[in-house]
Amino acid sequence: MGGESRSKKVIRVLFIASEAAPLVKAGGLGDVAGALPAALNRLGAVVGGASAEVRLVIPFYNSIKTSNISATFIRKFKVSTLNGAVEAGLFETSLSGVVTYLVSGAPVSESASIYGKDFKEDAEKFVFFSLACLKIPSLIGWKCDILHANDWHTAVAIHHLATAKKKNASLQTTRSVLTIHNLPFMGSGVDEALVKYKISPSNDDNLPNWGKTQPLPMGLAAADRIVAVSPTYAKEILTPEYGCDLQDFLRKRSGHLTGILNGIDVESWDPATDPALKFNFAVSNFTTRSQNKRALLAEFGFPVESDVPLLALVSRFDWQKGIDIIIAGLRAMKNFAWRAILLGTGERNLEQACRDLEDEMPGKVRAAILFDVQLSRRIYAGADLLLMPSRYEPCGLSQMYAMRYGCLPIARATGGLADTVSDPLSSTAPTGFLFPNADASSFITALKRALRLYKKRAFWQAMQFNAMSRDFSWSVSARNYLDLYTQLSENSSIMSEP
Repeated sequence: MGGESRSKKVIRVLFIASEAAPLVKAGGLGDVAGALPAALNRLGAVVGGASAEVRLVIPFYNSIKTSNISATFIRKFKVSTLNGAVEAGLFETSLSGVVTYLVSGAPVSESASIYGKDFKEDAEKFVFFSLACLKIPSLIGWKCDILHANDWHTAVAIHHLATAKKKNASLQTTRSVLTIHNLPFMGSGVDEALVKYKISPSNDDNLPNWGKTQPLPMGLAAADRIVAVSPTYAKEILTPEYGCDLQDFLRKRSGHLTGILNGIDVESWDPATDPALKFNFAVSNFTTRSQNKRALLAEFGFPVESDVPLLALVSRFDWQKGIDIIIAGLRAMKNFAWRAILLGTGERNLEQACRDLEDEMPGKVRAAILFDVQLSRRIYAGADLLLMPSRYEPCGLSQMYAMRYGCLPIARATGGLADTVSDPLSSTAPTGFLFPNADASSFITALKRALRLYKKRAFWQAMQFNAMSRDFSWSVSARNYLDLYTQLSENSSIMSEP
């Protein structure tokens, strides 16, 4: 009887984020918010014990309004400021079967894009959105058990939750989770917006003074649980190298910190069915993969020679990603047999450096300075090696996409890269290559190892099979998040009957 009663319990989660694919996507956070809520809801249907009912909230950006999405208007409401109330609108739609709310209002509609040029430009938009999210449970008559926020954009909601509980019965027993996708992005420069929306600074004495008025530290101080997007990153942010001057504070909160690796959409990213590929393949018909390499070489004007290793970069061009390390490494290895395709956009100097490398080595390098998801899929399916010498990488998704498509990563052993890539030097089931230091010398050493092993075709193919067989599905991550929600709910007896 008790087991049957427990199986009926549901944990109601309001999942709030600044973006969610495919409605709106600018980065990896969009992939997470677009996939994790759906994975959690699916998990509840097949796993005994507590299940989750997750509802998603994102801003109602102009780009969503002008798309073909069907959204039902629910009601108007107000968010108070020192200068009077700001009107907000609540709309409902569905995303991958998840009830999804869209919040409109002048601070959102007056923004020309998802993210502006700096935190200050985005400050009011996301402070307004965070406070609006706290009103949603009472507006829809839905008791919220867990408030799950993501990064600095929604961290103010976690900070302000204690105040909101005093006025909102739907939040009385709400516990909070804050996921860190990228710690350095804390929301500096939002002081004026915090004052305007009557948000008090954090009173946590463990926070450095500068962090008491920055959204992400404020949320980290108030959250019941903190999640980093990989187990290794959860450890790294406790150190001076990665902690962004919050390492002492985070060490004091380490008992409330955990690392949960992000997943990928294995149905969308499936080489057996991907419509972006000219030749679909799987482990069971792997010989077809080589046709994708030949097609990719032809597409970029290279000689169609499958025995020469094809290297690939698919990335945002940013200092974090180690693009300069790749350029220095390839330049130093110009006399080795390889070809490379460099795909991405970002910092102008790095874009130009990639163009310059192509000019220097027109027979070996192609620089594709653009954002093209379909092309990235063809590259994963045709290239032999993906280059990821990140200086830090909280989780990383590209290496998971690449492995699923039989493209082996060469990656710095940091964050999620260390958690997902297995090296022949340390694993009996290797899936790629790792190197320790964020410099060209360390990268070159790993690349030389990879080029030597490339010649051992049976071993190389076994590595590809290992990589393609890894389970990076969201169901694994969802199980870990549901366990976390359950721990919180059992500690506070918040589970509700559906």
